[in-house]
Amino acid sequence: MNLTIPYSIYSIAVSSPITPSEPLPPLPDIPRGSLVIVEGRAPIWRYGMALHKLHASSAAAIAFYDPRLGAVVVATHSREWQVGQVVDITLPAEK
Repeated sequence: MNLTIPYSIYSIAVSSPITPSEPLPPLPDIPRGSLVIVEGRAPIWRYGMALHKLHASSAAAIAFYDPRLGAVVVATHSREWQVGQVVDITLPAEK
């Protein structure tokens, strides 16, 4: 599946060890009904915190990016998306 619908990238990457008290970055602009793709090298608990923060957003679905697979949908409020669905997308390589 090639991604032709509106989507936003939410990077939660960190470059050094952090603690859970470190705040997440601000959310990107999220068009109503879009897919939000969370990406970046970060501890697993930071991904959980990002999912919680995005739950109340206007996104139709939330996916976590895996460079080997693409974006994997982990939560949805839309019949267009299924949890576990893999979206064929390649994000730019981390610098």
